[in-house]
Amino acid sequence: MYSGPATQVVVPAKAGEMCILARHAPLLASIRPGLLRLKNPFEEEQELFVTSGFMEVQPHSVTILADTAVRSRDLDEAAARAALERTRSALAAQPSPADYDRLKAELNMELALLRAIDQIRRHSKR
Repeated sequence: MYSGPATQVVVPAKAGEMCILARHAPLLASIRPGLLRLKNPFEEEQELFVTSGFMEVQPHSVTILADTAVRSRDLDEAAARAALERTRSALAAQPSPADYDRLKAELNMELALLRAIDQIRRHSKR
């Protein structure tokens, strides 16, 4: 989704949001669903919604392997809200333990997506 120089990468890591700058110490981390933001050398910011995956940081590079990445302009709030309601309804129907775990993971993903959409909306108003 992006390859090139960046002055800053903000990643939703499982341990919390992490800001990676030039010459950062080497690091491996798991990422969670959320908003990834990066700035190029011209201070233009790009935003992506990423799902689970991993991040590797080296002093002069950051590699992110996400199961899914979607550009912020391609996020659909209405579809995300509809999916959230479907998942909530399915959870209310007393699913089997295996389905419950899957539905709970879907619910968390949909909530993270809606939080990311809200962050994008608030950031664009600045």
